Amino acid sequence: MKTERVPQIVLGAGAGAVLAGAAVLFVPAGLGADAPAPAPGPAARAVSAAHAGAQASLPELAALIGDREKWLRAHPGDDASWAVLGGAYVERGARNGDTASYVRAEKALKRSLAAWPARRGNVDAQLGMGALANARGDFRAARTWGEAVRKSSPRRWQAYPVLIDAYNGLGDYVSAGRAMERLRALRGGAPALSRAAMVYRDRGWREDASALAYDAVALAATPAEKAACLVRLGDLAWERGEPAEAVASYAPALGLVPGHAPALAGRARALAALGRTDEALRDYGAALEALPLPQYALEAGELYESLGLDGDARTQYEVLRVRATEAGTHGVNGALVLARYEADHGSPDAALRLLRAEWAKGHRSVHVADALGWALYRAGRAEEALPYAKRATERGLRSALFAYHRGRIEQELGEYGPARRHIEEALRINPAFSPLLAPKARRALASLGEPPEDGPEDGSEDGSAGGYTSGEPQRRAGAPRAGSPPPRDPEHRGPEPRKPRRPAATATPGASASASRSPEAER
Repeated sequence: MKTERVPQIVLGAGAGAVLAGAAVLFVPAGLGADAPAPAPGPAARAVSAAHAGAQASLPELAALIGDREKWLRAHPGDDASWAVLGGAYVERGARNGDTASYVRAEKALKRSLAAWPARRGNVDAQLGMGALANARGDFRAARTWGEAVRKSSPRRWQAYPVLIDAYNGLGDYVSAGRAMERLRALRGGAPALSRAAMVYRDRGWREDASALAYDAVALAATPAEKAACLVRLGDLAWERGEPAEAVASYAPALGLVPGHAPALAGRARALAALGRTDEALRDYGAALEALPLPQYALEAGELYESLGLDGDARTQYEVLRVRATEAGTHGVNGALVLARYEADHGSPDAALRLLRAEWAKGHRSVHVADALGWALYRAGRAEEALPYAKRATERGLRSALFAYHRGRIEQELGEYGPARRHIEEALRINPAFSPLLAPKARRALASLGEPPEDGPEDGSEDGSAGGYTSGEPQRRAGAPRAGSPPPRDPEHRGPEPRKPRRPAATATPGASASASRSPEAER
């Protein structure tokens, strides 16, 4: 009969920490019934970091991988060591961009499950499989693995970070919040606080999120973990439109872990917002060298494009396509970043195909909803786009990008009051949210003009139904007169518009004959 396992340990923050700010990978504390503990050195330090729920350094992680690979060549039936190796492979893939490591991780974890099946209690490998699924963007599978562990071992705290990431990816934010509360009841320290910070951020509780992120920095157990927590703090500052404060968090992260890719990419965004574009491009180059994520290539390309350096932008976009395609051969879902690229720089119809498939999989996060709404708008289908844009902006997360997208969709539909309000909100949240889109937001706002001083003639609260009054004294130069639609974005890919009309006040989103079903109806 299989013996009782000793308590679990955690191997640092993996794909979600790099991409979304919080994922943690899990391996067993026991390295197998007969496996000796690693000799004092980097591999042993990796195990010690994992016991603390913290990240090991990449050299320590590599040492642990080598140690387990050597052991398993002589002891291929050791299920616990296969689980350790699988978890370490996942983390390596997430932290250095080697997505081929995910293929090795899957093989190792399946070897562990073959030696000791899930039905007999191999929780360690199930947790590893859940972390792997999250790293690849397969949130349904991650939820299945995480819920299986929660059912069999409800006090196994390591199940809850897997579930939080999975629920977030599926857009089930209520369940993510419950899983976070359970995690905090079972476990303290930086990993739990970091998770809670991101859940609060998604609810729009920005001050609470920042407070928890500060606490996580203070409690981080290793330099690598502290660097990850500082990056999270910097990202929150950036999202609030405070680039100087963001730089002040990324700098010490890079002092702790030189070449830390998420810190470099975060600092690049903040430096671009501060007008220090040469430094920003330098940091993007270093980030892509350390961790060639498609998202970083997209951001770098858009910065180049904003500077009129179209050739350099195309080079970065090609890096994006190559990296996303390569990752796809290793089971990684890159649909969201590819769709964002296609919507703005390629084929909106291609973006729609990618995002419709994601929606059909149940991947209904606010990020997918926003991207799908924007792709529909860019394809000339603004009425279909609006329900998705509303879903993205009304779930709690305060995103300048989401607010801008919704405002442009409303402007296209002739809903000028809401359009003005949401574009203003985007620039209020973060005036430099995108080197390409923030200037467009300011131009769009100028074309919309000022709202009437005494409110709209029709008595509506936001001016969305009546447009502008003929005697509006605050109309800016170049703004539309009453009843005239603002000029369209010249880069808009859709057909020439009909005369804008406002749906009846009682109509539900997407209710017109030309609109598709609402996001809720597609559940």
